Amino acid sequence: MAIGKSNKLSQAAMIKQMIKRCSSIGKRLQHGYDDVPKGHFVVYVGDNRSRYIVPITFLTRPEFQRLLQRAEEEFGFDHDMGLTIPCDEHFFQSLMSMLR
Repeated sequence: MAIGKSNKLSQAAMIKQMIKRCSSIGKRLQHGYDDVPKGHFVVYVGDNRSRYIVPITFLTRPEFQRLLQRAEEEFGFDHDMGLTIPCDEHFFQSLMSMLR
């Protein structure tokens, strides 16, 4: 039982850190964009780096967390290019439709 509780705490800490990272990336990127509503952040997807505006609430979804983990492993979160999601754009659009 303690293992499950510990796992939930570490998952909550991970989500909190992701929100903080995405929030700071969003602040840096918003200087050129007025279309990012409060409570959202920008990600870039696919070979063409298509820009998507994503609700912060998606950060709590396991499906989106897996994408963020892949992004961190492949690109890291500490760069000025924006948060890039390493997946096919069609897959990302399908996932976003499912999560809404």
